[in-house]
Amino acid sequence: MNKGKSYKVGVTGGIGAGKTTASKVFRVLGIPLYNADDRAKWLMAKDEALKQAICAEFGAEAYHQNGSLNRGFLASKVFSDPVQTDKINAIVHPRVGADFREWFQQQTTPYVLKEAALLFESGSYKELDKTILVTAPLFIRVQRVLKRDPHRTEQQVMDIVEKQWDEGRKKELADYILDNSGESLLLPQILTVHQQLLADSKEGNLRNLPN
Repeated sequence: MNKGKSYKVGVTGGIGAGKTTASKVFRVLGIPLYNADDRAKWLMAKDEALKQAICAEFGAEAYHQNGSLNRGFLASKVFSDPVQTDKINAIVHPRVGADFREWFQQQTTPYVLKEAALLFESGSYKELDKTILVTAPLFIRVQRVLKRDPHRTEQQVMDIVEKQWDEGRKKELADYILDNSGESLLLPQILTVHQQLLADSKEGNLRNLPN
């Protein structure tokens, strides 16, 4: 069980910035990682109360007859409609937040990581002690995504970018910034942040005490 030693650190970045790459390095360093986006997908598929809430809002078509999530249907409903996007987020984000808090209580390391694409946009950063932002110029990010996801078009990538805050706004809120443009090696930056977080944990330099 958590003994009050761990604290919560968020890691985020715009699409293609490399937040997942950075998170994997922290995991190699022994830091537990909660991937909010992956966990949200799991909860939407497995959590009965959440499934009922989604069906109540969007209809039974939100799920296939076998009970699996109808991603295509939901995407068509919410992707281009900010009102519907807010509705699905209002249903899913609180459940993910509760799931993260349950997971956190089981951790005993000096700090843990919560990886989320919309960490700032969703407001969930307010429940964390520190935040890490992974950055890269937009043109590099787009190139990375197109190479990684050949099924996407450049316009589709830009549509996703439009739904995320601009880098400047996120930089104002981030405690640590990792430059993943390729001009500076990422690993030394991560090691520096890791050592600082360990020191902060030891000295009790927290923004919010863990629950």
